Amino acid sequence: MAYWLMKSEPDAFSIDDLRNRPKQTEPWDGIRNYQARNFMRDRMEVGDQAFFYHSNCAEPGIVGVMEIASTPYPDPGQFDPDSKYFDPKATPEQPRWQLVDVRYIRHLKRNIALSELREHAEGPLAGMKLLAKGNRLSIMPVAEEHWEFILSLE
Repeated sequence: MAYWLMKSEPDAFSIDDLRNRPKQTEPWDGIRNYQARNFMRDRMEVGDQAFFYHSNCAEPGIVGVMEIASTPYPDPGQFDPDSKYFDPKATPEQPRWQLVDVRYIRHLKRNIALSELREHAEGPLAGMKLLAKGNRLSIMPVAEEHWEFILSLE
């Protein structure tokens, strides 16, 4: 099993939104970064776990855990001219953008803020991609030792 961190702005889609979806499952759509797409397309597997991270909010941080619930498939928004995720270069025969379905597992016992994670950047979380300067990826792998340490912070 692999571990991931997936960011979403809570005003757009929050951990509560995921929990309240039918079957607590939702397509993780709208990814328009090639590296993030490649993680979904090439490395994610059903059953992998991911931290749900609220970004671009008053207190960014990890708020919950979810699992990858599907293999990757084409993001339908890329084909819809009315979608904000439309890509005129994408075709059904050669889609450019993929997504996976995610399923809610649980809220963390408390939110773990980015500021708290940074306190451990020189110690147990050294090398974590989220804490690298200039990193803006919305999807990134999490090393197992980082995963376990973050859960211990609950």
